[in-house]
This record gives sequence, structure tokens and C-alpha cells, in this order.
Amino acid sequence: MPTLRALHPLCVSVSLMAFSVALTQTDATAQTAAASFVFGDPLPDAPELAARGPYGVGVRTLALVNPDQLEVLAVTPQDPEPRYDRPLTVELFYPGDAPAGALTTYEDVFGHSADPERPNRPLTFLGRAERDAEPDASGAPYPLVILSHGYPGSRLMMTYLAENLASKGYVVAAVAHTDSTFDDVGAFASTLLNRPLDQLFVLDELARRGAGEGFLGGLVDAERVALIGYSMGGYGALNAAGAGFSEAAVAAPFVPNRALALRQTGAFEPDPRIKAVVAFAPWGGPAALEAVGVSGLSFWDEAGLAGLRVPTLFVAGDQDDVSGFEGGVKALFEGAVNAERYLLVYQNARHNVAPNPPPLGAPFTEYARYAEFAWDARRINNINQHFVTAFLAKVLKGEPTGRYLELVERSNEGVWAQREDGSFAPEHSYWAGFENRTAVGLEFYHRPARGRE
Repeated sequence: MPTLRALHPLCVSVSLMAFSVALTQTDATAQTAAASFVFGDPLPDAPELAARGPYGVGVRTLALVNPDQLEVLAVTPQDPEPRYDRPLTVELFYPGDAPAGALTTYEDVFGHSADPERPNRPLTFLGRAERDAEPDASGAPYPLVILSHGYPGSRLMMTYLAENLASKGYVVAAVAHTDSTFDDVGAFASTLLNRPLDQLFVLDELARRGAGEGFLGGLVDAERVALIGYSMGGYGALNAAGAGFSEAAVAAPFVPNRALALRQTGAFEPDPRIKAVVAFAPWGGPAALEAVGVSGLSFWDEAGLAGLRVPTLFVAGDQDDVSGFEGGVKALFEGAVNAERYLLVYQNARHNVAPNPPPLGAPFTEYARYAEFAWDARRINNINQHFVTAFLAKVLKGEPTGRYLELVERSNEGVWAQREDGSFAPEHSYWAGFENRTAVGLEFYHRPARGRE
């Protein structure tokens, strides 16, 4: 093919003009595609199970109240056990009678209501769901997934995952934890005390409603429950599922009057309805405490982690500077010896391996609450959808998705060996569900429960 330099000047002029038009058209197409992209949509390199399922998605907002709770932020020497009715807002995603192409607008905020230098700003974005759609009961009852955000955070931080799971036959309850959202940030003691309590209350309340005659009647299978938590949500999920807090954490001055003792190792029995946990960058290990200036302390000791007995998928960045990796998430993964567990690692990622893509145009401090600087957040979202789908389908539904979870530990070491007829040679070890050349920068570890090696 001749180069532009070898062509007649007029041809060069015409060729450059055509090239410019082609670029303009390509740019316009790219802009149109970007404008139509909704959080959670599969990119061209998305792994296989990131695609949405067969159900339309409905979404509703529920206002719940957990009565007679300890108001830990109002504790004083004169009133050591003040009580209140604790409000909780829940965004509910479910298989719904929603038309193809249905969109909804989520209205949220970002910022930090307790910091005058980070005022709350509105955040509006689209989702692929129908507001208040009628439920699709054709496959009911559906397993229940409780989704718990970080501190501070939002019940709408992970809509990409909530919608995706609802489209695959799950009821997903995304909780806005009072005192822990962007627009009502309270002291940390409330989050430490209330995370597992909120998650268990929402489970109880949705189980009650699922057994009734209302909107949720017959829709929820509260005997097949997964907890998905990010950061402090992961902290709560591990405890709610059986990992009791250490005596050192209970005795520490984080929460007054030893209020964490009711969730201490030996003080409670795990809820048998909880069958699985997905913990994104869970906080509370020794490295997490060191990051805030507290050395030699973890919310879990060996006995506490041994109390976790349900299958658990941990997800982390190996550069996590909030929860920590080697002395943080990985230590929790290794210590939960009585649970079958998996660990998905994003190489060179920090703490934000769970949320929606960051809001463009936001101040850097707020952008950084969502962003992963070495990764495209949309890519992370797709990979999370793939692995959470495989894990929950295996554990909660008994579906044959185990091959997506039995992988060579370092994705870069997987070998693609496909014959001309499309079949794979014996040496093929590439990550299942990933196209050739796309499984890079990831690690995946599997440990059986103790006694099941």
C-alpha cells in the first residue's frame, strides 16, 4: 500500500480530507456510545458472566425502622443506654415486569456532610431498571442479597452490581446505613456497632414481608441469603455471618461501654439463613487499624475468624491503603480457616474495587472515593459481575459454575491453547470466561474449609 508521501498532492489533500471526516465520524460514534453507556453495561472485553440475565429489573425505595436500638452517639455517663427507633432506607432491586430498554434516574449525593470543605453535591445517573415495576414472580422465590456500602457511602454506590444480580433472579436490598452515608456522616462508633445489626435487621424485615401478602409476598427466599459488603459493609458482613469480634476490639475505646460485646466471639450464633458472603476490601484487620494509627489490634483474632463457616468471596486490591492487603484483606482470607473461601486480587489497585465509576467533574477528593487509578472502573465492574455471578450461582443456586472459580492463581500465567477446530488443547489453562489476551493483572486464590482439603 503506498504511503501518503508517495501520492500525488491532490490525492494527499483528498485522502487527508477523507481521513479527517472518518475521524470525525468515529469520534461522533464514540461520543454517542459513551453517552449511551450505563453503569454495569458490558464492555467488549467483559468476561462471560458479566452479561445481564433474562429478567427485567424493578427498583423501589423502602423506608424501614428498627425499633428500640442503642443510640450509641448519644451515650453519656448520665445516660449510658439511650434508645431510639433507627431509620434505614433500602433500595430494593428485583426481577420485574420491565420493558426492554427501561431506564431509571438515580438521584444521589457525594461529599462529606461532616466536613464543611466537602459539601454535598447532587449526583444523578442512569440505571437499567423500571421504577416501581410489578414483580416478575415467574421464578420466585428468589434468593436474597443484602448489599452494604462503605463509610461514608451510599445505597446507590453499586447499582451496576445490584441491577445485574436482579436480572439473574435475585432480590437485592441495598441499605443506606444511618450515620454512615455521604449526607448524614456521624461518628465512627455508630458504624462499628450498627453494621452487622443493620444487615441482620434488614434480613429479618424482608423475610417477614416475603412471608406476607404485600408486594414482597412470595418473592423472597429468606433461607438462601448472601451478604455483600464493601469496606465497612464487608466488616459488618463478616461479623453478621459468624466472625465474632475479638476481646481486644470490644475493650478498646472505639465504641463506649463495651457495646460491641453482643457481637463478640462466643456471644452469638450465626444466622443459619446466611449462606454466602462477598467481602469487598473488608475493613478491620490489623493493617486497617495501623492505617489509622492503632498498632497491634484487629477486630478479629484467630478464634473470631474461625467462626466464619459459610463460603466467602474476598475481593481486594494488592495496594489497598485503607483496609490493607497483606496484613489486611489477605490476612482475613487466610485466617477464615473454617470457610471455603476465594480471593480475587486486582494488581496495583487500592481500596475502591467495588463502587460504580467515579463522577466526572467532581472535585478530586470525591472522584477519589470511587476511582481506581490503575484500572478502568467499568472494567472492574464487569469483572466483579462475572465473579460474583459465578460464586452466588454455585453457592445459592447449586448451578454448575465452579469452572469459573477453579483457576491458575495468576492470570498472566494462564495459557491459551486453542486448536483450529475451536477445541482446546490439554495445556489450555486460560481463565474460564475470559477472551484470549484479556485476563491480565489479576490473581485468584481458593482455599477449602479446614477438614475438606
